[in-house]
Amino acid sequence: MRISLELVPRDSEGLKAELQFIKTEFPAINTINIPDLTRFELRSWEASGLSRSYYRDCIPHIRAMDFDAGEPFSLVEYLDQHQIAEVLIVTGDEPKNGSKQVYPTTCLDLVAKLKREHPHLKIYSAIDPYRSSIRAEYEYVQRKLDAGVEGFFTQPFFDLRLMELYSEMLSCADIFWGVSPVVSETSKRYWETRNQVVFPKDFQPTLEWNIEFAKRAMAYTKQTNSSLYFMPIKVDLQAYFNGIFNKVLV
Repeated sequence: MRISLELVPRDSEGLKAELQFIKTEFPAINTINIPDLTRFELRSWEASGLSRSYYRDCIPHIRAMDFDAGEPFSLVEYLDQHQIAEVLIVTGDEPKNGSKQVYPTTCLDLVAKLKREHPHLKIYSAIDPYRSSIRAEYEYVQRKLDAGVEGFFTQPFFDLRLMELYSEMLSCADIFWGVSPVVSETSKRYWETRNQVVFPKDFQPTLEWNIEFAKRAMAYTKQTNSSLYFMPIKVDLQAYFNGIFNKVLV
């Protein structure tokens, strides 16, 4: 069973400290995935190269709009050199300051290019169950699969019933189900307004509720032979993961 942790690469020293802490304290975590945030100097592939000293499996997020679909994919030598064989392709958001060069390359464009030119790479993409209707998301998923996507990382789920629904739709692909603790009313409102999340009636913005849900999600993941990833935003990692892993064998 693969369990991934999403780490934000603010700087190399901070990332190395987080990696060492997670590696030592929570051996059940066996994969690292790293978003590419343009406000930080350390890019996702560089952070993944650094993370390879701690974890065999490191998955950088790659922003399609940073690459010209008509030019050779400039990162492939770096990825091969650092034995990074999996990537998560997203279209990306335009930089707020407009100072970085971007291209009209979509997720689908870059996925098709990589599968055609670098088929040794395993390509993941994203699923967002909240951005539109289930039907529209399903159709987008099918276009991604047709382009060459082999697996998906989902936006965080807070309801097992919704996970079960998407699991039926995605039986042909590898899935990393997203889980993220929401432990304050402010954070809950953010997810509701920014990401259009509808929380289940029994939801409580407490560490205890989120630990129990993560344990249920982990059990479901194991039952369905899929994978899980944690996006721990503004939470005490020690308390959160102690609650999850000390009582669940994986």
